[in-house]
Amino acid sequence: MHPFFILKCHMAITATPRHERVSSWVREQIESGLLLENDQLPSENQLGERFGVSRITVRRALQTLESEGLIYRRQGLGSFVNDTRLHQGLEHLSDFVEDMEAAGLSPESIVLQEGTESAGSRIAAALGLPEGTIVYRIDRLRKGNGETLAFDRTWMPMFYAHLLQHRDLEATTIYSVLEEEHGICVCRGTFRIEAVNAPNDVAQHLDVPWGRALLLIERTTYSDADQRVYFQQRFYRSDKVAYELELRRMKRPSAGQQTPVKSLEPIFKD
Repeated sequence: MHPFFILKCHMAITATPRHERVSSWVREQIESGLLLENDQLPSENQLGERFGVSRITVRRALQTLESEGLIYRRQGLGSFVNDTRLHQGLEHLSDFVEDMEAAGLSPESIVLQEGTESAGSRIAAALGLPEGTIVYRIDRLRKGNGETLAFDRTWMPMFYAHLLQHRDLEATTIYSVLEEEHGICVCRGTFRIEAVNAPNDVAQHLDVPWGRALLLIERTTYSDADQRVYFQQRFYRSDKVAYELELRRMKRPSAGQQTPVKSLEPIFKD
């Protein structure tokens, strides 16, 4: 091998500043999910020994990560992974695009499949239809700022599906077509939120291992005439979104009266 080539390779390897090697490693641990929110980072001494650098170099790396909002530091305790997810309210019924825009993210939808199918018992019950009724199904991949966040399956009665004919659901939303073009108000929805293990087909779309924990949100939406518009299953990557619930306590609740929900917020990782 030519000596110049050897020298050139060596210079390329050592060109990265030492503090950047430390911050890059910590960043990779966070982004890969090996370090989670509020997990404690290795100590300055441990990081220094791992990379063969001084404590001054380690502190410079930690300052970089702190300025990026990835970590926070507590004097005398150490450094911890920060909650870098973006908050947005869910105090009203909204669609994915509205959620993303409210969170400051650029929304993107990719239609993977659409067409008719016979409704099984689960879907038929959710839509209030007889089992075996022909319904319309739409599968979409959902992204925010180019990053995959969720996978949707949506089933609709054919009446509403016909209203979506020749509409590009990668460029527009079901809500906007129904409300703006046909004057159908999608007024309310019922939600069910639970943790599930990723089915194989969903895992492939979300680029996660089979069986990985996902956040499943099932939603049935209703028109102003109280007709069921669609039933949807949305699988969120659990490393990308969580929900926070805030309740308001009443001073003297009467028997059977429930504590009102002040807000229900999905938190999207930036």
